[in-house]
Amino acid sequence: MTVFEGEEKLLKHSETFSRRVEKINDQVYFFAGFGGSNMIAVIGGDSCVLIDTLNGKEVAEAALEELRKITDKPVKTIIYTHTHFDHTAGAGVFAEEDTEIIAHTYKTQVYGSSQLIGRISQKRGMRQFGPTLTREESICVGIGIWNNPFSTRAMLPPNQLVDGEINVISRAGVEFQLVAAPGETDDQMFVWMPEFGILCCGDNYYESWPNLYAIRGSQYRDISSWIDSLGKMLDYPAEILIPGHTAVIRGRDQIQTTLTNYRDAIQYVLTETLKGMDQGLTPDELAETVVLPERFASLPYLQEYYGTVQWTVRAIFTGYLGWFDGNPTNLGSLPKKEKADSQIRMMGGADRIKEEITASLADGRYQWAAELCDILLNSGSRCPDVKKMKAEALVCLGRMQTSANGRHYYLMCAKELEKEAEEEQ
Repeated sequence: MTVFEGEEKLLKHSETFSRRVEKINDQVYFFAGFGGSNMIAVIGGDSCVLIDTLNGKEVAEAALEELRKITDKPVKTIIYTHTHFDHTAGAGVFAEEDTEIIAHTYKTQVYGSSQLIGRISQKRGMRQFGPTLTREESICVGIGIWNNPFSTRAMLPPNQLVDGEINVISRAGVEFQLVAAPGETDDQMFVWMPEFGILCCGDNYYESWPNLYAIRGSQYRDISSWIDSLGKMLDYPAEILIPGHTAVIRGRDQIQTTLTNYRDAIQYVLTETLKGMDQGLTPDELAETVVLPERFASLPYLQEYYGTVQWTVRAIFTGYLGWFDGNPTNLGSLPKKEKADSQIRMMGGADRIKEEITASLADGRYQWAAELCDILLNSGSRCPDVKKMKAEALVCLGRMQTSANGRHYYLMCAKELEKEAEEEQ
């Protein structure tokens, strides 16, 4: 039986995502393992303030039940560290009729006409998150527990937007400093509670190499700004760091060390990629050569459970130079079918290629097998056997991944191919 190192590593990592309510102090409680993200409850004199609200109605209801064991005070304020659904989709469960919901404005607006790519965005999002995979296939989401694919969303939009660098508010007798920190999203902010020495950092830090590029597709995430935001967090004397995903970090020295390494590792990849680009290296060449030094690669909080260094490198190239790799050959291209037909002819025909695919699958050369399958599929012929072979290659490639996002994408696409193959028979 083949053992896949990436799969074994992800399985072990998933054991850390237990459901729990962790008492930080007499007023602050940390809700983890209810969904794919975390929630923080701050209990004040007359009400509660929530920082983020989990990723769905059902998990929010479970968290509310636990919150009511601690306090019966109403939730009068909700603060979103950012407005991704996995941090906002439980808001309707907690909010009262007059609850204020605070979020930061966007630094850069969403591209115009984005609604025209709604179908492919949804399809690629399904592939990345793998909501229809079984529990065994999915394992976890890399930075949180497996998500119920049929959870209901109870999202509420913010009714109070803040702008600028720092906004200081007082709610329920507690001071909150809302600090703009663009990174994973342009509306990202972290929440500093000076009275408690607690910093809630949203998604600009969690225990994994971050999603500096989302394979589902998104606008370019400004990695330089992300690095700057991590630098801002280091300016605060936090004794407790609470991420939007994964576990709490305690102790000023540990927080400073962790955030410094996190920032410096991302800075290293950005700098080395840009240097390589300046030397004329292509995205493929950069993806091979830009790797984390051992001092970063060995750290448990920089493992590739969610994003990957290679995806980051490719995103930087596209973000700074665009799609063109500099080779004039690639300013144009042969029609896909014409190119595939020529490749098949030069390789000795489809049967010879199928023999090589079979041998490659047997030898564990899954990437090569998938690429050969694409040549046959690009020729436009109906060939369910090749789709099944590609599906087999994708399953194996998926099981090799440490990144949950990568794993899901491979496995979901394999299922699509298997279904197409069955329909063609």
